[in-house]
Amino acid sequence: MHALTFPASGQPLRVLALGAHADDIEIGAGATLLRLAAERPVVIHAAVFSATSQRQDEARASAAALFADAVSYELELHDMRESFFPDQWAAVKERVGTLTEFEPDVIFTHRQEDRHQDHRVLGELTWQAFRNSMILQYEIPKFEGDLGQPNAYVPIDEGLLARKIEILTSSFVSQADKQWFDADTFRGLARIRGIECGEPWAEAFHADKFTLSPNAVSPSEVTRGQ
Repeated sequence: MHALTFPASGQPLRVLALGAHADDIEIGAGATLLRLAAERPVVIHAAVFSATSQRQDEARASAAALFADAVSYELELHDMRESFFPDQWAAVKERVGTLTEFEPDVIFTHRQEDRHQDHRVLGELTWQAFRNSMILQYEIPKFEGDLGQPNAYVPIDEGLLARKIEILTSSFVSQADKQWFDADTFRGLARIRGIECGEPWAEAFHADKFTLSPNAVSPSEVTRGQ
C-alpha cells in the first residue's frame, strides 16, 4: 500500500520524478517541484525515458533550472523509441525497476489512464515497481482530452507558475511549433485546477490509493503554508 510518510524534521524529502518524454515532468509537476524545493530540503532523482540528443540537452538545461534549490539532484536520460513503449515493455520495466534503489518518499509519474501509449506504460510500470512510496500521477494536456478528474491539488502562487512556464518555454525550444505548447495552455490548466481547490492557481494529481499512518502528513498539509 502506498503510504504518505515524510522524513523527520531536517531530513531531506526523497523525490522521484518520472517522464516518458523530455518535458513531461516539467509540464505535469514543474511548479510543485519548485515549491517543494523552496519550502523544505529535497533530494530529487529524475528519469526521462525517451529523448534524442537535442531533447536530452533540453532536459539537462531544464533540470538545472527546475532543481536549482534542491539539496541535490540527479537526471537519468534514456533513449527508448518514442511512441513505441508498449513494444518495449520489458526494457522500460527493467529501467523502472532499477529506480527502486533510490527509495523515494514520493513519486511523480504519468497517469495509468493516459491515452498516450508511452505515458500509460510508464504509469502502469511505476505502480508495479513501487509498493511503499506515495505515487502522485500528473496530467499532460493533449488533443485526446483525457485529463480526467484529479483528487490531489498543490496550490501554487503566480511566481511559481511564471517560473515553470519560463523554464518550459526557454528550455524546450524544439517544442515551440506545437499548437498546444505555450504559456496560455499552462496558465489555463493551472487556473482551472486552482478554481477546483479554492486557490488562484494549482497543479493537480491523481492519487489512486494510499494510507495515512500516525506519523504521516495529510495531502492538504503537504500543500499548505504558502
